[in-house]
Amino acid sequence: MLKTFLMPVAALTLAACATADNAATTGAPAFDSARIETVLAAQKPEDQARYKWRHPKETLEFFGAAPGMTIVDTLPGEVWYSGILASYLGPDGEVIGADYSPEMWKLFGAFADEAFLAQKATWAADWVAGSNKWAPADGAKIGGVAYGAVPEEMKGTVDVVLMVRAFHHFNRFEEEGGFRTAALADAMSMLKPGGVVGVVQHRAPEANSDKWAEGDNGYVKQSEIIKAFEAAGFEFVGSSEINANPADRPTETDIVWRLPPSLGTSRKNPELKAQMEAIGESDRMTLKFRKPE
Repeated sequence: MLKTFLMPVAALTLAACATADNAATTGAPAFDSARIETVLAAQKPEDQARYKWRHPKETLEFFGAAPGMTIVDTLPGEVWYSGILASYLGPDGEVIGADYSPEMWKLFGAFADEAFLAQKATWAADWVAGSNKWAPADGAKIGGVAYGAVPEEMKGTVDVVLMVRAFHHFNRFEEEGGFRTAALADAMSMLKPGGVVGVVQHRAPEANSDKWAEGDNGYVKQSEIIKAFEAAGFEFVGSSEINANPADRPTETDIVWRLPPSLGTSRKNPELKAQMEAIGESDRMTLKFRKPE
Protein backbone atom coordinates (compact mmCIF):
# COMPACT_ATOMS: atom_id res chain seq x y z
CA MET A 1 0.00 0.00 0.00
CA LEU A 2 1.32 3.41 -0.95
CA LYS A 3 0.45 6.46 1.07
CA THR A 4 1.23 10.11 0.47
CA PHE A 5 0.93 13.04 2.86
CA LEU A 6 0.52 15.98 0.52
CA MET A 7 0.70 18.64 3.21
CA PRO A 8 4.26 19.92 3.67
CA VAL A 9 6.05 18.97 7.05
CA ALA A 10 8.70 21.01 8.31
CA ALA A 11 28.21 8.40 25.26
CA LEU A 12 26.86 5.46 25.48
CA THR A 13 26.54 2.72 22.88
CA LEU A 14 23.47 0.63 23.67
CA ALA A 15 24.20 -3.06 23.88
CA ALA A 16 22.21 -5.25 21.53
CA CYS A 17 21.31 -7.64 24.32
CA ALA A 18 19.87 -4.82 26.40
CA THR A 19 17.76 -3.68 23.45
CA ALA A 20 16.47 -7.19 22.91
CA ASP A 21 15.72 -7.70 26.60
CA ASN A 22 13.83 -4.42 26.73
CA ALA A 23 11.81 -5.35 23.66
CA ALA A 24 10.93 -8.71 25.17
CA THR A 25 9.84 -7.06 28.40
CA THR A 26 7.73 -4.33 26.84
CA GLY A 27 6.40 -6.22 23.84
CA ALA A 28 7.92 -3.62 21.53
CA PRO A 29 9.27 -4.72 18.12
CA ALA A 30 12.85 -5.97 18.31
CA PHE A 31 15.78 -5.48 15.96
CA ASP A 32 16.08 -8.49 13.64
CA SER A 33 19.74 -9.19 12.94
CA ALA A 34 19.18 -12.07 10.53
CA ARG A 35 16.58 -10.15 8.55
CA ILE A 36 18.73 -7.04 8.07
CA GLU A 37 21.70 -9.20 7.05
CA THR A 38 19.56 -10.81 4.35
CA VAL A 39 18.38 -7.42 3.10
CA LEU A 40 21.89 -5.98 3.03
CA ALA A 41 23.30 -9.02 1.23
CA ALA A 42 20.79 -8.42 -1.58
CA GLN A 43 21.97 -4.87 -2.32
CA LYS A 44 24.09 -4.00 -5.35
CA PRO A 45 27.87 -4.49 -5.03
CA GLU A 46 28.53 -0.75 -5.33
CA ASP A 47 26.22 -0.12 -2.37
CA GLN A 48 27.69 -2.97 -0.34
CA ALA A 49 31.13 -1.43 -0.91
CA ARG A 50 30.05 1.48 1.29
CA TYR A 51 29.03 -0.67 4.26
CA LYS A 52 32.51 -0.31 5.78
CA TRP A 53 31.87 3.43 6.03
CA ARG A 54 28.12 3.53 6.66
CA HIS A 55 27.65 0.40 8.84
CA PRO A 56 23.92 0.06 8.09
CA LYS A 57 23.31 -2.98 10.29
CA GLU A 58 24.99 -1.49 13.33
CA THR A 59 23.43 1.92 12.75
CA LEU A 60 19.88 0.63 12.51
CA GLU A 61 20.45 -1.60 15.54
CA PHE A 62 21.70 1.34 17.59
CA PHE A 63 18.56 3.29 16.70
CA GLY A 64 16.33 0.32 17.55
CA ALA A 65 14.78 -0.03 14.09
CA ALA A 66 12.58 -3.12 13.94
CA PRO A 67 10.24 -4.83 11.46
CA GLY A 68 6.70 -3.50 11.66
CA MET A 69 7.76 0.00 12.70
CA THR A 70 6.90 3.30 11.04
CA ILE A 71 10.13 5.12 10.22
CA VAL A 72 10.66 8.56 8.70
CA ASP A 73 13.74 8.84 6.48
CA THR A 74 14.89 12.44 6.09
CA LEU A 75 16.25 13.29 2.64
CA PRO A 76 15.65 9.70 1.52
CA GLY A 77 17.34 7.68 -1.17
CA GLU A 78 16.39 4.61 -3.12
CA VAL A 79 18.99 2.68 -1.09
CA TRP A 80 20.04 4.90 1.85
CA TYR A 81 17.92 4.35 3.85
CA SER A 82 14.45 3.99 2.37
CA GLY A 83 15.32 1.16 0.00
CA ILE A 84 16.88 -0.88 2.78
CA LEU A 85 14.02 -0.12 5.16
CA ALA A 86 11.32 -0.98 2.62
CA SER A 87 12.53 -4.58 2.66
CA TYR A 88 13.56 -4.74 6.31
CA LEU A 89 10.40 -3.29 7.88
CA GLY A 90 8.16 -5.76 6.06
CA PRO A 91 4.48 -5.49 5.10
CA ASP A 92 3.42 -4.39 8.58
CA GLY A 93 5.86 -1.49 8.54
CA GLU A 94 6.00 1.87 6.81
CA VAL A 95 8.85 4.04 5.59
CA ILE A 96 8.02 7.70 4.99
CA GLY A 97 10.45 9.76 2.97
CA ALA A 98 10.71 13.32 4.29
CA ASP A 99 12.13 16.06 2.08
CA TYR A 100 13.18 19.56 3.08
CA SER A 101 10.44 22.16 2.75
CA PRO A 102 10.15 24.03 -0.58
CA GLU A 103 10.81 27.26 1.33
CA MET A 104 14.12 25.88 2.56
CA TRP A 105 15.09 24.61 -0.87
CA LYS A 106 14.81 28.18 -2.17
CA LEU A 107 17.88 29.06 -0.09
CA PHE A 108 20.17 26.51 -1.74
CA GLY A 109 21.40 28.83 -4.47
CA ALA A 110 21.79 28.62 -8.22
CA PHE A 111 20.64 25.03 -8.79
CA ALA A 112 17.36 25.71 -6.97
CA ASP A 113 15.87 27.38 -10.02
CA GLU A 114 12.21 27.65 -11.00
CA ALA A 115 12.11 24.20 -12.61
CA PHE A 116 13.79 22.57 -9.60
CA LEU A 117 11.37 24.21 -7.17
CA ALA A 118 8.41 23.15 -9.31
CA GLN A 119 9.56 19.55 -8.91
CA LYS A 120 9.83 20.02 -5.16
CA ALA A 121 6.21 21.18 -5.05
CA THR A 122 5.08 17.68 -6.09
CA TRP A 123 7.92 15.75 -4.46
CA ALA A 124 5.85 13.76 -1.96
CA ALA A 125 3.49 12.36 -4.57
CA ASP A 126 6.33 11.73 -7.01
CA TRP A 127 8.37 9.90 -4.37
CA VAL A 128 5.53 7.51 -3.63
CA ALA A 129 4.64 7.00 -7.29
CA GLY A 130 8.24 6.20 -8.18
CA SER A 131 8.76 3.77 -5.32
CA ASN A 132 7.61 0.82 -7.43
CA LYS A 133 11.03 1.01 -9.09
CA TRP A 134 12.93 0.23 -5.88
CA ALA A 135 10.55 -0.94 -3.14
CA PRO A 136 9.48 -4.61 -3.06
CA ALA A 137 5.82 -5.31 -3.67
CA ASP A 138 5.64 -7.28 -0.42
CA GLY A 139 7.59 -4.70 1.56
CA ALA A 140 6.69 -1.79 3.78
CA LYS A 141 4.13 0.83 2.89
CA ILE A 142 5.70 3.92 1.33
CA GLY A 143 4.78 7.47 2.28
CA GLY A 144 6.08 10.91 1.44
CA VAL A 145 6.07 14.24 3.27
CA ALA A 146 7.98 17.51 3.23
CA TYR A 147 9.08 19.25 6.39
CA GLY A 148 7.07 22.33 7.23
CA ALA A 149 3.72 21.22 8.71
CA VAL A 150 2.91 17.79 10.10
CA PRO A 151 -0.48 16.45 8.94
CA GLU A 152 -2.80 15.75 11.85
CA GLU A 153 -3.12 12.09 10.90
CA MET A 154 0.64 11.64 11.18
CA LYS A 155 1.09 13.08 14.66
CA GLY A 156 2.13 10.56 17.29
CA THR A 157 2.38 7.66 14.82
CA VAL A 158 6.12 7.38 14.10
CA ASP A 159 8.56 5.09 15.91
CA VAL A 160 11.84 6.45 14.53
CA VAL A 161 12.87 9.58 12.63
CA LEU A 162 16.17 9.22 10.78
CA MET A 163 18.30 12.28 10.03
CA VAL A 164 21.25 10.71 8.26
CA ARG A 165 23.69 13.23 6.78
CA ALA A 166 20.83 15.71 6.58
CA PHE A 167 21.03 17.86 9.73
CA HIS A 168 23.70 20.27 8.44
CA HIS A 169 21.27 21.92 6.03
CA PHE A 170 18.66 22.45 8.74
CA ASN A 171 21.40 23.99 10.83
CA ARG A 172 22.92 26.23 8.17
CA PHE A 173 19.56 27.81 7.37
CA GLU A 174 18.41 28.30 10.97
CA GLU A 175 19.09 32.04 10.92
CA GLU A 176 17.33 32.54 7.58
CA GLY A 177 14.08 30.86 8.52
CA GLY A 178 14.26 28.86 11.75
CA PHE A 179 14.39 25.63 9.75
CA ARG A 180 16.31 23.64 12.37
CA THR A 181 13.86 24.66 15.08
CA ALA A 182 10.91 23.79 12.85
CA ALA A 183 12.37 20.42 11.84
CA LEU A 184 12.95 19.34 15.43
CA ALA A 185 9.43 20.45 16.34
CA ASP A 186 8.11 18.38 13.43
CA ALA A 187 10.08 15.35 14.60
CA MET A 188 8.71 15.74 18.11
CA SER A 189 5.18 16.01 16.74
CA MET A 190 5.49 12.96 14.48
CA LEU A 191 6.92 10.63 17.11
CA LYS A 192 5.06 8.43 19.52
CA PRO A 193 5.93 9.00 23.18
CA GLY A 194 9.29 7.29 23.65
CA GLY A 195 9.99 7.47 19.92
CA VAL A 196 13.54 7.96 18.68
CA VAL A 197 15.42 10.38 16.46
CA GLY A 198 18.56 8.84 15.00
CA VAL A 199 21.21 11.26 13.76
CA VAL A 200 24.25 10.42 11.66
CA GLN A 201 26.15 13.57 10.76
CA HIS A 202 29.55 14.68 9.47
CA ARG A 203 31.36 15.70 12.66
CA ALA A 204 33.22 19.00 12.99
CA PRO A 205 36.22 19.18 15.31
CA GLU A 206 35.15 20.97 18.48
CA ALA A 207 38.23 23.20 18.18
CA ASN A 208 37.13 24.61 14.83
CA SER A 209 35.16 27.85 14.82
CA ASP A 210 31.41 27.79 15.32
CA LYS A 211 30.96 29.77 12.10
CA TRP A 212 32.85 27.20 10.03
CA ALA A 213 30.82 24.41 11.65
CA GLU A 214 27.35 25.87 11.01
CA GLY A 215 26.78 23.39 8.18
CA ASP A 216 27.81 25.20 5.00
CA ASN A 217 30.89 22.98 4.84
CA GLY A 218 28.89 19.84 5.64
CA TYR A 219 30.20 19.53 9.18
CA VAL A 220 28.47 20.33 12.50
CA LYS A 221 29.81 20.04 16.04
CA GLN A 222 28.46 17.14 18.08
CA SER A 223 28.02 19.40 21.10
CA GLU A 224 25.84 21.79 19.09
CA ILE A 225 23.55 19.04 17.84
CA ILE A 226 23.05 17.67 21.34
CA LYS A 227 22.34 21.20 22.59
CA ALA A 228 19.78 21.81 19.82
CA PHE A 229 17.90 18.58 20.48
CA GLU A 230 17.82 19.07 24.23
CA ALA A 231 16.55 22.63 23.74
CA ALA A 232 13.76 21.16 21.59
CA GLY A 233 12.70 18.88 24.45
CA PHE A 234 14.40 15.62 23.48
CA GLU A 235 16.30 13.36 25.85
CA PHE A 236 19.84 12.50 24.76
CA VAL A 237 20.06 8.71 25.00
CA GLY A 238 23.64 8.19 23.89
CA SER A 239 26.21 8.14 21.12
CA SER A 240 28.13 5.54 19.19
CA GLU A 241 31.44 5.64 17.32
CA ILE A 242 30.37 3.04 14.74
CA ASN A 243 30.54 5.62 11.94
CA ALA A 244 33.66 7.41 13.15
CA ASN A 245 36.70 7.90 10.91
CA PRO A 246 39.71 9.27 12.83
CA ALA A 247 41.54 9.90 9.54
CA ASP A 248 39.11 12.71 8.67
CA ARG A 249 40.33 15.79 10.50
CA PRO A 250 39.08 18.78 8.50
CA THR A 251 40.66 22.20 8.78
CA GLU A 252 38.72 25.40 8.22
CA THR A 253 39.69 25.36 4.54
CA ASP A 254 38.01 21.98 4.00
CA ILE A 255 34.55 20.89 2.93
CA VAL A 256 33.11 17.43 3.45
CA TRP A 257 32.51 16.97 -0.28
CA ARG A 258 36.28 16.76 -0.86
CA LEU A 259 36.03 13.15 0.41
CA PRO A 260 34.52 10.02 -1.18
CA PRO A 261 32.08 9.43 -2.65
CA SER A 262 31.85 13.03 -3.95
CA LEU A 263 35.57 13.80 -4.42
CA GLY A 264 34.38 17.24 -5.47
CA THR A 265 37.73 19.04 -5.22
CA SER A 266 40.01 16.49 -6.89
CA ARG A 267 38.33 15.18 -10.02
CA LYS A 268 41.06 16.69 -12.23
CA ASN A 269 43.90 16.13 -9.78
CA PRO A 270 44.85 12.43 -9.49
CA GLU A 271 47.35 13.01 -6.69
CA LEU A 272 44.88 14.93 -4.54
CA LYS A 273 42.15 12.41 -5.36
CA ALA A 274 44.37 9.60 -4.07
CA GLN A 275 44.93 11.53 -0.84
CA MET A 276 41.18 11.98 -0.35
CA GLU A 277 40.49 8.32 -1.10
CA ALA A 278 43.13 7.36 1.46
CA ILE A 279 41.23 9.33 4.11
CA GLY A 280 37.95 7.63 3.21
CA GLU A 281 34.44 8.85 3.92
CA SER A 282 33.80 11.48 6.57
CA ASP A 283 34.08 11.16 10.32
CA ARG A 284 30.48 10.86 11.51
CA MET A 285 28.81 11.08 14.87
CA THR A 286 25.92 8.71 15.57
CA LEU A 287 23.48 10.10 18.12
CA LYS A 288 20.24 8.81 19.60
CA PHE A 289 17.54 11.05 21.05
CA ARG A 290 14.17 10.17 22.53
CA LYS A 291 10.83 11.92 22.85
CA PRO A 292 9.86 11.83 26.54
CA GLU A 293 7.15 9.34 27.51
